[in-house]
Amino acid sequence: MTASSLESQLVVGAILFALGMIGFLTRRNLILIVLSTELMLHGVSLNLTAFGRYHGNPQGQVFTIFVLTIAACEAGLALSLILTLYQRRKSLDVFLWSNLGEDDLPILSGQSTVPQTKLADPNADLPHLTPAGRAPKTPSTKT
Repeated sequence: MTASSLESQLVVGAILFALGMIGFLTRRNLILIVLSTELMLHGVSLNLTAFGRYHGNPQGQVFTIFVLTIAACEAGLALSLILTLYQRRKSLDVFLWSNLGEDDLPILSGQSTVPQTKLADPNADLPHLTPAGRAPKTPSTKT
């Protein structure tokens, strides 16, 4: 492998990584963010295999196998989380998930105190667990 072919492969890998980073930073859709992360991982994999081929050792290909395995696991977990989040809010907009805390907990410093619009909770009639560290409310018994 010549230095010019190494350079061209590194440029393609860097372009893939840069496009993935731009997509990750500018998109609001959760699926597009996951796809941008995958694009960054593939850019890194291309650079690893190019360096491994240039230096004549298989370490770049071995690292690429690990990166692709981790990318596949990450994609599966991200898809299951995205489906769960979509079932709750019926949207994949990242800004809707900026406050994942419970409504009755105090606001920590640094968080905004702007009231946000509440969406209808489809699970309102189902039983809920009490927040951690709080005693459950017991119904008053009338005798």
